[in-house]
Amino acid sequence: MSNNVFIHESSYVDDNVTIGDGTKVWHFCHIQSGATIGENCSLGQNVNIANNVKIGNGVRIQNNVSVYEGVEIEDNVFLGPSCVFTNVLLPRADRSVQGRYVKTLVREGASLGANCTIVCGHTIGRRAMVGAGAVVTKDVPDYAIVAGVPAKIIGKVKE
Repeated sequence: MSNNVFIHESSYVDDNVTIGDGTKVWHFCHIQSGATIGENCSLGQNVNIANNVKIGNGVRIQNNVSVYEGVEIEDNVFLGPSCVFTNVLLPRADRSVQGRYVKTLVREGASLGANCTIVCGHTIGRRAMVGAGAVVTKDVPDYAIVAGVPAKIIGKVKE
């Protein structure tokens, strides 16, 4: 970790974490072992980055977001306040889910609205937009705008 990283004193950064230059980690965050966070990112209050998660450059993560193992975030992505990722398709309280994580990929430039839910195993396409409160249950194509429960394409993002 370089000297050009800000980590608030209330946050925890485990061993074996890489954080790029210019990144800011605000109040009450936890970055777990094996995580990689790119340059010029911002992690708002109460953000959890799980073990082995990879986050690209220029990513903005708003308050109360947990990025679980199995989720990968490419460059210049916006994650709105309290958006939710899952990482197990069939969780059960009486069975271990360790190692049963299903990959989710958020491609470059995508924006996820506040309180949306991304069910694991899907890709959010480049520059796509997910509306606030939407529940994504299938892949979102590049440049698509999706909204609703379940999320449906309602428009297209223009370059």
